[in-house]
Amino acid sequence: MNLASLLVAVVLVAQASHAATVYRWVDADGVIHITTEKPPAGVKAEKLNLSTAKQSSGSTAARSGATPTQAKAATVSPALAAERAEVLDSLKNRECVVALEALDRKTSAAEPASAAEIKRLQQTVTANCSSNPDRRQEQENMAARLRVANGPTCTEARSKLSEMLAGSAEVPQGGVREQQKFVDEYCTPPVR
Repeated sequence: MNLASLLVAVVLVAQASHAATVYRWVDADGVIHITTEKPPAGVKAEKLNLSTAKQSSGSTAARSGATPTQAKAATVSPALAAERAEVLDSLKNRECVVALEALDRKTSAAEPASAAEIKRLQQTVTANCSSNPDRRQEQENMAARLRVANGPTCTEARSKLSEMLAGSAEVPQGGVREQQKFVDEYCTPPVR
């Protein structure tokens, strides 16, 4: 599931009619940012609309003469604000894990990389990964699982499973089940 699919699923699941905007943008150094604040002037940004609370026309904020933005903010329930924060955290977590995995690949000499690319990945990690040590360890573990899922062992395992399912290989009894179990356990990316 890619980022766009994740956002579509979130929007469909949400039951509100108004949208709060989250911006995904890349700065001049190539660092990915996901924020609820608008990016600096002149920076191209992808707008990601997340559902928020319904604004009732008879709300107290609307009756008090507040601006539409203030009225909308006043009607966001704590549950919906928490849901929006959770989605934003999920998006940032994905960018963090992908950047951590790429940074490890690039710095382990598994793939060639320029100093500028390493710097960009490190800045993306800094901008999107958690500063909480326990959460950061979870993100590091997810990056390690992503590295394995994208690695040659899993590519080979998925190919072997495909051959088994196509009937082009001699398969011992229970072989397909065991191969599928391996692929499910080790070769499913933690983020998509």
